[in-house]
Amino acid sequence: MKKKLVVLTGAGMSQESGIRTFRDMGGLWEEYDISEVATPEAWERNPELVMQFYNDRRKQLYECSPNAGHLGLAELEQDFDVQIITQNVDDLHERAGSSKVLHLHGELKKVRSTRYPDLIYELDGWELKFGDLCEKGHQLRPHIVWFGEEVPAMEQAVPMVEQADIFVVVGTSLNVYPAAGLMHYTHKDTPVFVVDPERPPVSMKKVQFIEEKAGLGVRLLHERLQNFRNF
Repeated sequence: MKKKLVVLTGAGMSQESGIRTFRDMGGLWEEYDISEVATPEAWERNPELVMQFYNDRRKQLYECSPNAGHLGLAELEQDFDVQIITQNVDDLHERAGSSKVLHLHGELKKVRSTRYPDLIYELDGWELKFGDLCEKGHQLRPHIVWFGEEVPAMEQAVPMVEQADIFVVVGTSLNVYPAAGLMHYTHKDTPVFVVDPERPPVSMKKVQFIEEKAGLGVRLLHERLQNFRNF
């Protein structure tokens, strides 16, 4: 029986694929006011700007490919029961071959009804337009959890972490809640690995740090996990 390996990934996971992050130097926060493009109020106030912002992000995603970090996590399925919990809205984990991926903050290639949030669709291409309607006649919006909105997928994520035999964090500053709090749902004897070139503010003594970017860091993670491959 394979051990359950649960991996929480953040923006640093996809950075080496060319996906721009918000927080890093030259990141999107320097170009955009987050309150103007990633909140429900922004959509109400200036939906044209919000739609353009996500169309641009989606168009960029179609030009990107999974990096060594994504591929390395997918390879771990050979030896572990791997569940990816990602804060990222791209589909690079899936394209790398990971079979179990939970998106906490939505999915860039999907859209949903502004009136009926359970009506979710795969967008054909990169461009969402005004006049693109759900089956009940309401405008579609990006299928993204904006700042100030609830994160419904946390109800699935917490039990996954509680059941993890090993918990791994890759490429996240652990500053965005509620996702940042998932680590605290691990059992006291569950090994925890954190892969990030800048060590996040984690005080848990059981954490093992790999201070590298995702590509190299996941390769080093493979080595650290050698002793956990069998019961």
